[in-house]
Amino acid sequence: MVHQYQLNGYNIVLDTCSGAVHVVDEVAYDMIALYSTTPREEIVAAMLQKYADRADVTREELAACYEDIETLKNNKKLFTEDTYADLAFDFKNKNEVVKALCLHVAHTCNLNCSYCFASQGKYQGDRALMSFEVGKQALDFLIAHSGTRTNLEVDFFGGEPLMNWDVVKQLVAYAREQEPIHHKKFRFTLTTNGVLIDDDVIEFANKEMHNVVLSLDGRKEVHDRLRVNYAGEGSYDTIVPKFKKLVESRGGKGYYMRGTFTHANVDFTNDIFHMADMGFTELSMEPVVCAPEDPYALTEQDLPELFRQYELLATEMLKRKKEGHGFTFYHYMIDLTHGPCIYKRISGCGSGTEYMAVTPWGELYPCHQFVGDEKYSMGNIWDGVTNTAVRDEFKQCNAYARPECKDCWAKLYCSGGCAANAYHATGSITGIYEYGCELFKKRMECAIMMKVAESEV
Repeated sequence: MVHQYQLNGYNIVLDTCSGAVHVVDEVAYDMIALYSTTPREEIVAAMLQKYADRADVTREELAACYEDIETLKNNKKLFTEDTYADLAFDFKNKNEVVKALCLHVAHTCNLNCSYCFASQGKYQGDRALMSFEVGKQALDFLIAHSGTRTNLEVDFFGGEPLMNWDVVKQLVAYAREQEPIHHKKFRFTLTTNGVLIDDDVIEFANKEMHNVVLSLDGRKEVHDRLRVNYAGEGSYDTIVPKFKKLVESRGGKGYYMRGTFTHANVDFTNDIFHMADMGFTELSMEPVVCAPEDPYALTEQDLPELFRQYELLATEMLKRKKEGHGFTFYHYMIDLTHGPCIYKRISGCGSGTEYMAVTPWGELYPCHQFVGDEKYSMGNIWDGVTNTAVRDEFKQCNAYARPECKDCWAKLYCSGGCAANAYHATGSITGIYEYGCELFKKRMECAIMMKVAESEV
């Protein structure tokens, strides 16, 4: 399968199944587009007619170009056959090792963000804090079900996890005690809205947290529109100084500023540039996922502008990097030479199989976005996965489980997309969230273009 597009002055040809990226001139670009459907002589005739005003486009040059295309095909760098379908199902069917948990240490929050997928941290249920005993059992569950894996991951999540900070610290200490006993190594992540960050949080996070995810939507007027406390007051002025102090203390590494853009700020690049101009260099900005009737929901009419914004972001990032003050955008992080193995690329994030979320009561769910939906309750940290039907359902969730993905050039980059977004959009984890697909494909085009541009430096 081949995907062709033109962006920032480049004619890019992507061979989906080999991962090969070719940057070609306009003649070769047009010939590749015709190659699969048109006989050789007709292609040559069409090119001679289209480029009749160019002296360098001769029959001999076109014949050489055609031979180059055939050589790339024979070397499995162009029009490569898709042979991965069986691998996708086989790999996930055999794998029942758990490698990561998302610990919901707090089902409560000190902010009242109206777009919160977790219903202000309550997840459609009661407010609660995880006890140390429940968290300890969750870590024991992870160790017991991690097989021969050495490296394990734990995300401290909410609501707002800093509202249960003492338990977070106790759990990290317990995990460190268990590492030499079980020959494991824990890597911790903390996601916070920043309101409760203080010197103790900064010192501990710098010592123990591999990554800290900081919630900031960008410009003050954008952030304060939706990210407010229960008195209706915006949180920007409270958290930004704390974020700056934390990031500076971490040496500018091991963190992410994570924002959400909505219908109200489709010019979201201005929010990214605002954060970059404040000195934050590790950035992420996610499209809101909500009911279509919500006033901040993204619309079909927004798509052309969002595409333009992603392209603007890519070109500005290249410019800033060249000037010596670049920054990272999470969705443009792509490794074309040493990226994820094919098993990872076809099987996805591992939700419901190797990754699960744990509620304050110890209940297991496929990931944080399913918490509270009893249909997807998988069991608990004492008895393990008892609802094996859910696990089996997620084993079948991959890039080849969705008919709509069959002929999509991006499937080996998105692995079929987010199961939770698909479920909330269609009622099935093997459906597709079409709006999200369009945004993802544009991001991948931009990310690949950036790699092409950087390779020329």
